[in-house]
Amino acid sequence: MFQKIKSNQMQQQEKSKGLGDTIEKITTVTGIKKVVETVAKAAGKDCGCKARKEALNRVFPYQDKK
Repeated sequence: MFQKIKSNQMQQQEKSKGLGDTIEKITTVTGIKKVVETVAKAAGKDCGCKARKEALNRVFPYQDKK
């Protein structure tokens, strides 16, 4: 349990590169990601989360303010 909390804290501290990273953080905290992964695993399919995150990061990147 402590490892999961530590992992979540580390993930929250990382800067989001784009919209995909932000959506992943929100879905992880709310538990949506776990539900989707469980359903996809039961159906024998990939949830597509990683590909979706990468696509959203490419299309909607965050700019570094200098």
